[in-house]
Amino acid sequence: MKYLFFSWLAVFVGSWIIYVQYSAYTELCRGSDCKNMICEKYKQGVIDGPACSSLCDETLYFGKCLSTKSINQVYVGKWAEVQGVIKCQMEEAAHFDFGTETELRKQTVPFEKPTKGTSVEKFKEMVYSLVKAKLGEHVNLPDLVNLVLSAADGNKDGHVSLAEAKSVWALLQLNEFLLMMILQDKEHTPKLIGFCGDLYVVEKVEYTALFGVSIPWFIEVFIPTGLRRSVDQWFTPSWPRKAKISIGLLEFVEDIFHGPFGNFLMCEISSKNLGYNDKHDLKMVDMRKIVPEVNFKQQMVAHPCVSDLDCVYEADCRTSCDQFKKQCTTEVIQPNLAKVCGLLKDYLLRGAPSDLREELEKQLYSCIALKSTVNQMEMEHSLILNNLKTLLWKQISHTKDS
Repeated sequence: MKYLFFSWLAVFVGSWIIYVQYSAYTELCRGSDCKNMICEKYKQGVIDGPACSSLCDETLYFGKCLSTKSINQVYVGKWAEVQGVIKCQMEEAAHFDFGTETELRKQTVPFEKPTKGTSVEKFKEMVYSLVKAKLGEHVNLPDLVNLVLSAADGNKDGHVSLAEAKSVWALLQLNEFLLMMILQDKEHTPKLIGFCGDLYVVEKVEYTALFGVSIPWFIEVFIPTGLRRSVDQWFTPSWPRKAKISIGLLEFVEDIFHGPFGNFLMCEISSKNLGYNDKHDLKMVDMRKIVPEVNFKQQMVAHPCVSDLDCVYEADCRTSCDQFKKQCTTEVIQPNLAKVCGLLKDYLLRGAPSDLREELEKQLYSCIALKSTVNQMEMEHSLILNNLKTLLWKQISHTKDS
């Protein structure tokens, strides 16, 4: 009788957990809300873009929900015969109107800018001011502005309509979209397929985590974190393929380290933000937490603090507290490379060739020890990055995985 009672209790608790998880899931996955909100604006003539008509006549199909937060709706999608990923903002991102070089005024009305009567030249100036505020002054900012205007002309009729401009202005507030514009020719960045308002569609990445096996959510809730981590380590590609994926990640770090538009900071290093294709080329799955260093410093400057715990921007972007001034410093403690090496350590060392393991471990720990604040950091950063890439490439250059 006692056994029967506990069996029923286990079933009840398990069912309740599943119900709670299902309720949370349905709250996260509101594709119809996302589509209806955007389509209404499109039909009113407020916004336009290459994905608008397909979105509203349902030839842009919403498939499996990938959302982890209700404000950022993410779905596997299909547009005609093209597989993609649909991303939609359910709450307005912080929109800024740069009236002068120093003035920032929060825009509270969605798709309010640019206003009716704004000329293309005026819109061009608006875009220039926005990217300058986000990225800092760079000699080739006009080239980036031209790329943005080219993307804004969604129907490729040779001019940017007001509705198209409103869509692109909303998208430019998003770090991921801006980074896609900057890295559009880089192989590790998924390609932008289309957009409508601040909804956008990107290339689908076949494998959407560095390692692990996909488990249904109603089973995963019962698996302890430690056991899940062990299972993840077993379900990884072969070591030469892991090495190729890792080289791709190191190349991505190079792409965003003091490039033509400055430095970008990876503020959330997670295996779930990284993926790869069937050729084991790394592809970034989620770049929303990759922020321009200039923008990061603007937000950290003069931020009051009592301890270093008050100087956390995101999980992987931290500065220190100046105890004399009681203000956060603006220099991030760890560079991207150190954080990436921390993620790759167990991934690469497990199954590594015996003749390579000792040197690989040494290189990875040297990489993890990198600090942004040391003298000649850039030189040391480049040296360690190149050494790691060379070490890995020597192991796979003669294999079919290269």
